[in-house]
Amino acid sequence: MNHNDVTGMLDTMIIGGGQAGLAMGYYLNEQQRKFLILDANPRAGDAWRQRWDSLRVFTPAKYDGLPGAPFPADPLAFPTKDDVAGYLEGYAERFDLPVLHGVRVNRLWREEGRYVAASNGQRWEAHNVVVATGCSQAPKVPGFAAELSPAVVQLHSSQYRNPRQLQDGPVLVVGLGNSGAEIGFEVCRTHPTFVAGKPGGEIPVKHGRTAARYFLPVLRFLGLHVLTLNTLIGRKAAPTFKAHAAPLMRTRSKDLVAAGVRLVPRIAGVENGLPVLADGTRLEVSNVIWCTGFRDDFGWIDPAMLDGGGLPRQERGVALDSPGLFFLGQEFMYSAFSATLVGASRDARYLAGRIPVSVSRASAASST
Repeated sequence: MNHNDVTGMLDTMIIGGGQAGLAMGYYLNEQQRKFLILDANPRAGDAWRQRWDSLRVFTPAKYDGLPGAPFPADPLAFPTKDDVAGYLEGYAERFDLPVLHGVRVNRLWREEGRYVAASNGQRWEAHNVVVATGCSQAPKVPGFAAELSPAVVQLHSSQYRNPRQLQDGPVLVVGLGNSGAEIGFEVCRTHPTFVAGKPGGEIPVKHGRTAARYFLPVLRFLGLHVLTLNTLIGRKAAPTFKAHAAPLMRTRSKDLVAAGVRLVPRIAGVENGLPVLADGTRLEVSNVIWCTGFRDDFGWIDPAMLDGGGLPRQERGVALDSPGLFFLGQEFMYSAFSATLVGASRDARYLAGRIPVSVSRASAASST
């Protein structure tokens, strides 16, 4: 199907064709809605293809499928990022989801009771909009990064692919979340490596097939059903969960130390072009990899549809001030797992049941 042929007023427009957008597309397909998915990438799954080469997901394949299509792999195996990308591309094809690729929406606003999205002179109109751009929108790097010497190679984790991008000499990995731990563990095989930061906790068992069989099902239950905005413990945990790195899964602090990585305090600034630690130590490094996460970027959405800080005012993905506007795939949208494959699928099912039916569609249905 040529999805450029999907024209006219849409029932629902989905902005973002990653795992969250595709899961939402599945449910809207089931409801026989007229919808279109607008995605900035050339192919489905590209958000995964663009991560570092050795990345594997932390959840076993039995938990990595989207609705209607289990992940085609050993249930206890941990798929590579390219496995996930290929799965998502096949998923869109299998269900013939109307994805229009290469479309980066640069403006969204409400006009005369409908939503309008614009991109490079084109525009689309819909009664409802689901913003499914995820939680990895804009790389976050401290302002003092600009003060590092031009001789120091700098990469954000979103730009890092493998150690061949680095020049000879020591590497500083900033941030001890899962990306920092995984990347630090990899680059220490070829470069002297420092990792700066403090982990947000560590799972108490060794990651692998045994954990996938016995421990990760418990973690999945807690992340989906206990740490939610419907529970007191979940509401208390949500701000901390959003502000700090997730617990280390596969590579833990002791693994880094055993591999020869030097764990150092946080980075406090730059002096004479080199990073300075909180204890005043200046590190003589040739490379810095910023594993400092991402920030939300909704600057393309009409500010009238956001709060004063440029973020959506929403409850479990339903916008509070803009009828027909929904958000999906963000950190702790409803649960600690909302940004994962399984969590986004659960949230998509919930939102699909709350997207109002347009008057024109309801009239057409009643006349048949």
